[in-house]
Amino acid sequence: MAEIAAQPFNFTFRPETTALIVIDMQRDFAEQGGFGASLGNDVSRVTKIVPTVKRLIEGFRAAGLPVIHTMECHRPDLSDLPPAKRNRGNPTIRIGDAGPMGRVLIAGESGTAILDALAPVDGELVIEKPGKGAFYATSLGEDLKRMGIAQLVFAGVTTEVCVQTTMREANDRGYECLLAEDATESYFAAFKQAAIEMIRAQGAIVGWTATTDQVLEGIAHA
Repeated sequence: MAEIAAQPFNFTFRPETTALIVIDMQRDFAEQGGFGASLGNDVSRVTKIVPTVKRLIEGFRAAGLPVIHTMECHRPDLSDLPPAKRNRGNPTIRIGDAGPMGRVLIAGESGTAILDALAPVDGELVIEKPGKGAFYATSLGEDLKRMGIAQLVFAGVTTEVCVQTTMREANDRGYECLLAEDATESYFAAFKQAAIEMIRAQGAIVGWTATTDQVLEGIAHA
């Protein structure tokens, strides 16, 4: 057990029941020609956190702690893609359409893959999720119970959508959640900041936040 210097107050870290969840660090959200760029977003905001996310992943691996990866993607027949999700906005390409990296956010396509620098290693759990939250229509809940996990550290994108949604889902299921602030990002700086403040408001209503250095220091002293 160790204390991680966090906000709004220290996080009591128990490594034997803790896992890292890296949310949606995929080519489609981080590279030109992908879905994120098709929406008019500056994907360089995502790529800049890759070294920090990698350092966090490597810290968990070195300590022998579980690393879980999620990928937002859909079945090739789009049977798990509701029209309300596919038809929103005015992107140059929509989910399921053919793009420069294959069909957008479709399982098995090149653009759906996790970035090479952050790719899972053998034995790490990869969750393919059709929604924003990683618990919806996936095996994540059962997997965490099987692994004996009670605390979750979060990284990935985007802070205010898939990361925060999954944190809220986890909090409702009784997990203690900690967000690595510099290992998460949004296409909009104000959205990231607002999400961080919402997460730790009112005595950690959703969870705690800390820097990657603070998380790794806690792991080192556990």
